[in-house]
Amino acid sequence: MVHGAHKARRGVKRSVAVSSLFSPAKGSHSLKAVRQAQAVATNGAMVGLTPEVIDKLNEIVPETRRSIRLARESENRRHAAVVSASLAALVGAAATAAMAGNPSKPSFNASGEATTTSTMKPINAASRSEERVPLQSNGAQGTWSLGDSNTSLDVSAMSKSIADNPQIANLMDQDYKVLPAGFNPNHATGDFGNNYEFSQCTWWVYVRRHQLGLPAGSQMGNGAQWADTACSLGYWVDRTARHVGDIMVFAGGQDGSDPVCGHVAIIEQINPDGSVVTSECGASFQGKTFSRTYTADQVAAHQIIHY
Repeated sequence: MVHGAHKARRGVKRSVAVSSLFSPAKGSHSLKAVRQAQAVATNGAMVGLTPEVIDKLNEIVPETRRSIRLARESENRRHAAVVSASLAALVGAAATAAMAGNPSKPSFNASGEATTTSTMKPINAASRSEERVPLQSNGAQGTWSLGDSNTSLDVSAMSKSIADNPQIANLMDQDYKVLPAGFNPNHATGDFGNNYEFSQCTWWVYVRRHQLGLPAGSQMGNGAQWADTACSLGYWVDRTARHVGDIMVFAGGQDGSDPVCGHVAIIEQINPDGSVVTSECGASFQGKTFSRTYTADQVAAHQIIHY
């Protein structure tokens, strides 16, 4: 069976009103469609379009899928170009900073001035010779001043030792040029309290050392044994009086000491001629002390315990 209703009628011509060009109709997707509609409306006689009419038509006619896709691809290319340019600028800046922070290795000419093969130099930067101007402070070349008092920096007053005992640290700063190689200022002291009989020379030396902030062992033996015991614990022992508080050790019978037990004394003063003044004690003095002076030659014959 043939259904003629489904076939379009032939010979029917359609006309499009010119006014419909300015109201977007379903199915019109481009300016080409508008021109076709215009041709039909004028029975094939093309009417010239002014630029204003074309702009108006472009605003009214909906965008095609192709134009949307092309616009999106164009935007993506523009975005990629911007990102690439920004990345290139960052890489260039990083390379410039790296070169500025790592100048080429300098060499020296015949006059002793440093030279370099690098041609990079900050604008208005001082030359290397200008940078080597000697330090000036308060009109005195090569000195530093500290605080409002303008006192000079005393490097020798800066602690350089690693001693836990602050008094020993100060003494080591004074003795750093003559300290024994490998000396350990934090050696064992052998100290667990005054274990000596009251008023003995050893009792007084223990008391006086602690008054001065210096260590002394609790079981160092008789006076004559103190130097050997101190060496075994790590104390610095030699035959030179160096500081107030040094222990002067007497061998048995030396300079009138007991021929069996020996003696110990504290050095209280060191004179310019090398002689020393001591503080000492003995059983017969009931805890009271006395002092004696020993010549430089006598001192050199005794062992001296420092710290």
